[in-house]
Amino acid sequence: MLFKMIRGVLRHQWSKMVLIAFTIALGASLATGMLNVMFDVGDKVNQELKTYGANIVVKPKDSSLLTDIYDVGEGEQLSSSYLNEEDLPKLKTIFWAFNIVDFTPFLNASVTLPDGSSAKIVGTWFNHHLSLPTGEELDAGVVSMRSWWDITAGAWLDEKETSTASSVMAGTLLAEQEGWAVGDEITLTGPAGEQQVTIAGIYDAGGDEDLQIFAPLDLVQALTDREGKVESIEVSALTTPDNELAKRAARNPAALTSRDYETWYCTAYVSAICYQIQEAIPNTSAMAVRQVAESEGAILDKTQLLMILITALSLLGSALGISNLVTASVMERSKEIGLLKAIGARDRSITGVIMAEILITALIGSVLGYFLGFGFAQLIGHTVFGSAIEMKLIVIPVVAGLIALVTLAGSLPAIRMVLRLRPAEVLHGGQ
Repeated sequence: MLFKMIRGVLRHQWSKMVLIAFTIALGASLATGMLNVMFDVGDKVNQELKTYGANIVVKPKDSSLLTDIYDVGEGEQLSSSYLNEEDLPKLKTIFWAFNIVDFTPFLNASVTLPDGSSAKIVGTWFNHHLSLPTGEELDAGVVSMRSWWDITAGAWLDEKETSTASSVMAGTLLAEQEGWAVGDEITLTGPAGEQQVTIAGIYDAGGDEDLQIFAPLDLVQALTDREGKVESIEVSALTTPDNELAKRAARNPAALTSRDYETWYCTAYVSAICYQIQEAIPNTSAMAVRQVAESEGAILDKTQLLMILITALSLLGSALGISNLVTASVMERSKEIGLLKAIGARDRSITGVIMAEILITALIGSVLGYFLGFGFAQLIGHTVFGSAIEMKLIVIPVVAGLIALVTLAGSLPAIRMVLRLRPAEVLHGGQ
């Protein structure tokens, strides 16, 4: 009997059932899309932010640590300590090695230009190729770490070409002052000798770098007689936003309990990665660039909050739509329901039939909405982040639970109407 009634309703009121299923599908699709993006957005946002610079600076332990990532090494080094260039691959041996997406060393010096004036020269990697013991192949350097620089003339140095060994890049302001153009050959004089170089590119960084020269690391090492030495390393790492545990650990890891220490060490907090870098490379001090690290957490939190709000609003809209449609359906069937009550049907039985109809319709709408929502998430991923959104299995039970609650909430007004309906008034037209 129950199945006959449900089949009859689905057949005679199919248009309203389709509208209910469509309303639920819209809510489920938005909830599925937003939740999949929210659970996967952390790495995506971090990856996007990594294109705007490093979030960790590594220096010799006894050197003066500067906090501004774009002002590291300004002036002369306050100590004679240096890092060994050969130690840089050790960055990819820490526990969170795969979270370190890029790094590059720096060695600063002052050189004399052909007109007798002086300028700062920065030795670094551009796209330095590394073959790591783990089997990983990596190109590291400022080409990706300074991706926002505008190359106004020429091109980035390519370390895979032997001709770049004696080539440099000049900042726009310095090139304008000296009248340099791409292809010009100039002589640079450093503390340990002079070197004839070719201007291979001119860049616009929008800061103090525009008055500097960027050159291959080994060229600056030769000019300063510091073979195999670097002053600092900038590291770009994917990190987890700091919480109370991370802040306590950053102040003093030794003060943590063994359980907290293990949790902190095995989570990609920026402080944990800094700590592991110091373990891998002796006599170093790895410091987070707080402006970058904290902004990452703030942006991620706000992005996830936006996703939650969109999900909540979409489900609220679905609940209102379901309420209107189910109430209209019950009003149309008021005489049928009144007749059932008149012949002895209980409110519980009638309510069960109505809820069964709605839940069957909701199930169909939820399945359709889930697949539409996952496609919506992929559209967001490719449009905003340029990559696919990973399907999270946890979203399935979460969406199912949310849709069940929304469906029940939207059906409450109709259920109240059924419970208040009086057979005599309905059947005799007294309403």
